[in-house]
This record gives sequence, structure tokens and C-alpha cells, in this order.
Amino acid sequence: MRSRYTAFVLNDAAYLLETWHASTRPLALDREPATRWLGLKVLATEAGGSSDHAGTVEFIARYKIHGRAVRLHEVSHFVKQDGRWFYVDGTNPRDPN
Repeated sequence: MRSRYTAFVLNDAAYLLETWHASTRPLALDREPATRWLGLKVLATEAGGSSDHAGTVEFIARYKIHGRAVRLHEVSHFVKQDGRWFYVDGTNPRDPN
């Protein structure tokens, strides 16, 4: 999770795509170059240890875009394949669906 956040900060689309699971990976990322990332706070983790095959990370990432402050609150789902972790998808923990 932290490495993917760092990739967002560095605008490293190649790394983000490389660490995105093939089943949900987009063909390309539409990144906004004006985004200024301000911080990441991990709120909770579930599983994701060395012997696990899946895990979740709940986090809040803060950023500014065109002077507007934004908070992204997400529960990210990861799977491990061939010893590497891949991002599958994310959900809003406050979304009832």
C-alpha cells in the first residue's frame, strides 16, 4: 500500500499498473498532473501477512488538486500471487453497497 501511495506521489503510472491485478487493471491511467499528495494514514489492515494470500488496507490519503483539498477514504483489496502483492480494487467504507 505504501509503495503504491509513493507511486501516486511520484506520478509513476508504470509502477501502479505493474502492481495492479490483471483481472481489474485498466489499460492506462488518467493522472491529473496538478495533484499534490499531502499524506497517507493507514487506519486498519486485515490479513496481508507473509503466509496470507489476500489482505485489505483501510486508509485515508489527502491531496490537493487545483487548490481544492480532497480526502480519499478507501478499503483496498490485495491478493498475493507468485510472492508479490497486487491491488485488486477499493471500496468506500461508508458506501452501504
